[in-house]
Order: sequence, then C-alpha cells, then structure tokens
Amino acid sequence: MAGDSFFFFFFFFVILFLVFFSALACDRCVHPARAGYSSSFSAFSAGTCGYGSMALGFAGGHVAAASSALYRGGVGCGACFQVRCKNEKVCSGEGVKVILTDLNRRNDTELVLSRPAYLGMARHGMADELKKLGIVDVEYKRIPCEHENRNLSLRVEEKSRRPRNLAVKFLYQGGQTDIVAVDVAAVGSTSWQYMSREHGPVWRTDRAPAGPLQVRLVVTGGYGGKWIWARQEVLPADWRTGSVYDLGVQIADVAREVCSSCDSRDWQ
Repeated sequence: MAGDSFFFFFFFFVILFLVFFSALACDRCVHPARAGYSSSFSAFSAGTCGYGSMALGFAGGHVAAASSALYRGGVGCGACFQVRCKNEKVCSGEGVKVILTDLNRRNDTELVLSRPAYLGMARHGMADELKKLGIVDVEYKRIPCEHENRNLSLRVEEKSRRPRNLAVKFLYQGGQTDIVAVDVAAVGSTSWQYMSREHGPVWRTDRAPAGPLQVRLVVTGGYGGKWIWARQEVLPADWRTGSVYDLGVQIADVAREVCSSCDSRDWQ
C-alpha cells in the first residue's frame, strides 16, 4: 500500500508539471512556422520516435519530423497536426493532416514533411510549383488523432525478455492527449508496477510481474488528466516480442487549454 501511495503522488506531481508545460505550449492553437520536405521515406522509417517501417503506414504516409518544441523529448511522438501553406497561389486553404514520427534537427524549418504530405498542401495542378519552392511559410495547429477502426495498442519490443524485462511501444493513440504514466500488474492483482519512458512512445520495466498482465495509464490533455484502464488481460502470459496487442480502449479526448494569449482563431 505504501508503494502504491508513493507512485500515486509521484504521478500526481508529474501530471501537474506536464499540465503547466502544456499550458505554456498552447499547441492546439494556430502557430506560424516554416516547413520543407524529405523525399526519403527511409529517413522517416528510421525516425527517433522508433516507429520503424510502421511509420510509413500512418495516415497514408502523411508523417512529419518536428522541432524540439513539438517533439518534447519524445512525448509528442504520435501527435497529429494540421499544416497548411500560406502561399495562396500554389497552396490550398485546407492543408494536410500529419502524424509526428521524428525529431527535426534542421535549423531552417520547424517542420519537415514527407513528400506526399508536403505535396498534399498544393492546389490542384500546382504540386510541381510547390515542390520547386522547397521551403514554405505555413501555419499549424495540433488536432485530435483519428485511427479508423483501431484501438490503442502496444507492441512488445525486441529487447524484452520474459518475464521480468518488458518494453512496449504504444500505437494508435487517438484524441489530443499525451501518455504521462504507465503501470502493469498481473491480472487480478492490485500490486501495480510502474514503467519508465525509455524514449518517445516506448516504456519499459525490469520488474514486470509474471503471468497475464493488465495495463493502466495516465493521459493528459491541456489542464485535464485521467486514468485509462485497459480490459482485464492485455498481455498473455506467453507474450512475444514483435507482437502487437490490443488494449481494447480508445482515447478520443480533446485538449482543453487555459492559455488565452495564443492565436485561437478558427481556420476558414
């Protein structure tokens, strides 16, 4: 019980910190930036979020690398953004929706889009003109992620060794939230073992219980945070590396931010 109380208060303070940080970021509001593109899909499959080749299937290949302010040390991995080019001559007003899968280390742009995403910003028949520009002024805002017919899932990473060493990568996180804490416990047990973020969407522990496992996590959105409880069994006793397991839950929360100084205008 003492251990559970400690981690409850630990998670509480973590949430407070991240809530304060997100209130400063105001990432759901409209922000100006510069964006370029990469024609190499292999660059995105080797992205720092660690999605590997799976990244190329996200949103039809509409993925992006973002500056450290959006990457947030990997917390932003899997977040979704709407990006639109401000050059009205060659770009449509709708823009494109992208998923963050990598850290952008370039200093001339805040965003690097995959080629399909970049060209998707163009007006009909103007893709070649947009491509020639290379780097353009854009506006972006964070939007809820929608993974059609997909529940929140986790992939057991290859470094895992049953039963104690467990590393998992979260996939298909919907809504407009961040995962800030993860626990695992044997099915039917109330003795939860916390996991630590290794990088991006990957969490690990070297103290995983034996047997089939249940999972719970804390997600935050703006100033709101809550526990998400998965169905009774997520990982079977004989879980295998490389396998993807369905948590049986979906996250659809939309961020609520208390900031008032950022640009919150609606896009027309």
